[in-house]
Amino acid sequence: MTHINVLDPGASPLDYYGFELRRHREAAGLTQRQLGEIINYTGSLVGQIETARKLPTPEFSERVDAALGTGGLLSRLVGLVMRSQLPAWFQQVAELEARATEIYTFQMGMVHGLLQTDPYVRGTLGALDRTDLDDRTAVRLARQRIFEKEEPPVLWMVLSEAALYQEIGGPETMHGQLARLLAFESNPRINVQVLPFSVGAHAGLTGSFNLYRFESDPTIVYTESYGSGHPTANPHTVKDCSLRYDHLQAAALSLTDSAELIRRVMEERYGEQRDSDGDPVA
Repeated sequence: MTHINVLDPGASPLDYYGFELRRHREAAGLTQRQLGEIINYTGSLVGQIETARKLPTPEFSERVDAALGTGGLLSRLVGLVMRSQLPAWFQQVAELEARATEIYTFQMGMVHGLLQTDPYVRGTLGALDRTDLDDRTAVRLARQRIFEKEEPPVLWMVLSEAALYQEIGGPETMHGQLARLLAFESNPRINVQVLPFSVGAHAGLTGSFNLYRFESDPTIVYTESYGSGHPTANPHTVKDCSLRYDHLQAAALSLTDSAELIRRVMEERYGEQRDSDGDPVA
């Protein structure tokens, strides 16, 4: 007899997801293999997700919802599952991102996670530890689903010019990442300004920080150190960081000039490399 792992649906969001997936599959009279064939995944993967040994993805959830007629249940659950897999100290930040109407971020050394590409995420997360890199990458990218909401937040990112030159993941990865930033040029809800080297000393020299603003709740300031995050609604801190951000935006290039600089760096520093005959270098 095949041993069936019995999940406690109250143990975690991942366990609850697996429990619901199995319940709806069995109610439809399908085996794991049969469901896998319908949604174009392996039966083994279905089993791993049902037993909370593998993270589901948004795409997997959407396909299962369509196949089993669950009314979007698993697609709604997958965001909660992904947030639960974040480090405990960061889970509150993901909740702030999900609730905020406006997000303002100043980044010193790299692109903010909400705008990172898959290869760039892998380059940052895998710099020291490549354990479970696929799952950790999926979890970070899942945070970007906040932009798919009916009323997505407005995001402003002031990015130090240094981040354009900090080569994470190699030239191809950087080319793709900068191209991703340029893809938002016509999106009024996602705005990128570059703080150029030429400004010299500036209001953000003490480090990166985020401001989260809400419909009715107080504004939250978030800063980060190794292995810990520090959200606060202290009015003095909020006032200080809001003023700092105003000065950073004023010192940064305009949206148009920022895009021109990003494009120039992308093409000149990370563009296709060619040999003396003009052929692409493998």
